[in-house]
Amino acid sequence: MRRKKSQAEFVQWFGPLLDALRELGYSGKPREVSEKIAQNLNLDNDFLDETLKSGGNRFHNQVAWARQYLIWEGLLNSSERGTWKLTEKGKNTHLTPDESREIFLKWVEINQKIRKEKSKKEIIEDQEEEEPETVEVTAENNLLSVLKSLSPSGFENVCKELLREHGFENVEVTGKSHDGGIDGFGILE
Repeated sequence: MRRKKSQAEFVQWFGPLLDALRELGYSGKPREVSEKIAQNLNLDNDFLDETLKSGGNRFHNQVAWARQYLIWEGLLNSSERGTWKLTEKGKNTHLTPDESREIFLKWVEINQKIRKEKSKKEIIEDQEEEEPETVEVTAENNLLSVLKSLSPSGFENVCKELLREHGFENVEVTGKSHDGGIDGFGILE
């Protein structure tokens, strides 16, 4: 089954993601869930093998985006890392394509309002706290300052999260060698 490419094409996976989790006993690992969706919808290998410009798998990326919107909607629980789990509401929700689109549009609007309000608030706070000529602090300086303020364990956890965000799986920080480096391992697939 081939799907056409469009903006926010991940919306098409909202219902199938909920269905897959129900079939898996209400929870599953990300790859397990993606594979169940592909199996249920008989998706062809060419589609499943498509990659993003970044090199990541397009289908898995879309399913992960669908998951995020379902979390915001209260249909999935995000409390356990690496496991996708239906909430009680999610267990009993069966989404049509139109309902999926409504959820998407609702959360796009909410997130736009949040970003707009946050930006206004940050600009006002920054202007109130600093002289106009000193507001040239860059994001790089802010990030560097935050990273330097972290404990070694905190820094390793940030690195762990960064590796996960860039496609590593089974990332584990072993730490505690006290050599000033980051100790751990992960699998890049």
